[in-house]
Amino acid sequence: MIGTKILEEKKSKYNGTLRVTRTLGMGTYIQADGLTQSGGIVEIIWRQTLRQIKSKRQEIKNCLILGLGGGTVAKLIRKIYPDIKITGVDIDTIIVELGEKYLELDKKQVEIKIADAYDYISQISKSNLHYYDLVIIDLYNGDKYPEKFETENYIQLVRTVLSSNGMAVFNRLYYGDKRPETVKFGKRLEKIFSKVKWFYPEANLLFICSN
Repeated sequence: MIGTKILEEKKSKYNGTLRVTRTLGMGTYIQADGLTQSGGIVEIIWRQTLRQIKSKRQEIKNCLILGLGGGTVAKLIRKIYPDIKITGVDIDTIIVELGEKYLELDKKQVEIKIADAYDYISQISKSNLHYYDLVIIDLYNGDKYPEKFETENYIQLVRTVLSSNGMAVFNRLYYGDKRPETVKFGKRLEKIFSKVKWFYPEANLLFICSN
């Protein structure tokens, strides 16, 4: 494609081949095995989703991002809420480093934790010190959503770290053969949260959940 430049390519244990690309239309973005993880279309999807959240909540003081990736969500949240405290968790050091190098993640004042998102939230849920107004759950490895993050147990763990008026936003792909599993996941969320909004930007389905 004219105007397309590959800036860097690296192998990741968790995300396969990570490729940083710059195009005239979509700017700089990171793909994992051909699926955009940060920047590009992902930024458009999350911008639309965060508008939905802002319309519901005027004040969000702290945010936990499970699946930080290259930092697209952190960038958008920082722009909307300049004084917010952001903690970002990701198991993949390589994608975080690429985000810092190419997507200015290092300038977004994010407390970065390199950890498994299941282990991390299991740990903090045992204390009474961590309550978040907003939790973002975006836990794909390439185009695969690990089964352990689909369980009712994990969803309940997310629920326990929300503040009284907090919201959890789960991102799922929604195209082709992924649709049935995503719908099933949404039904599971409705058993645990009192309010679940199904929001459809692009080829994704975002579940905006609150107690």
